Amino acid sequence: MKIVNGSSLQPLSGGAPKQIVMLLHGYGSNGADMISLAPHWRQALPDALFLAPNAPQRCGGVASGFQWWELAVFTPQALAAGAAAAAPAIDDFIARKLEQYGLTEADLALVGFSQGTMMALHVGLRRERQLAAIVGYSGAITGTAELSHQAITTPPVLLVHGSADPIVPVSALHAAEAELRRLGVDVATHVSPGLAHSVDPDGLRLGRDFVVKALTGSSAAATDATIDS
Repeated sequence: MKIVNGSSLQPLSGGAPKQIVMLLHGYGSNGADMISLAPHWRQALPDALFLAPNAPQRCGGVASGFQWWELAVFTPQALAAGAAAAAPAIDDFIARKLEQYGLTEADLALVGFSQGTMMALHVGLRRERQLAAIVGYSGAITGTAELSHQAITTPPVLLVHGSADPIVPVSALHAAEAELRRLGVDVATHVSPGLAHSVDPDGLRLGRDFVVKALTGSSAAATDATIDS
């Protein structure tokens, strides 16, 4: 399967993209929903192209929804298999966009929400060349058993989660953090008190600042939240 559509926001500067921020939506959502993060970040990343592709599969029962894979079984083995099956479409999309704009993995940040976080972590750690950063909201890590036996890259990772998430419990953040640290990944985390399965203003600011630093080496202005690492 191939990603052929989605939503995008061109660089605020009006010039050619110098960076790409790729936004991967959650189960039953779409790129049009995920691109809503971009207006909160583009002032600090004026040369970045924001891409929010739709997953290749339609999500049954959700008219405008897509899925990276069908979430029918939630065992670790099923989640790992689903992410592995969906990964080639994202890898191909990344390769096409980097070639199109003459950029490299060092110019790319992957940002995911929920199932999109699973995909961002799965793909981002297994790229042959290291990405600039991965940000994961309200998600989990899959396929960790095999990672110990694979050659991986270790881009910096930020994980953000709500303490009251009823869909993906906050324990998934702590499990992912432990696995990433075991693999030698530099990981930062933030838990938003009382937040359900969503992204709050603190999470938006933290994600923005993390991506800005990774892509440009500088700090975004007006940062008023602290990453717990």
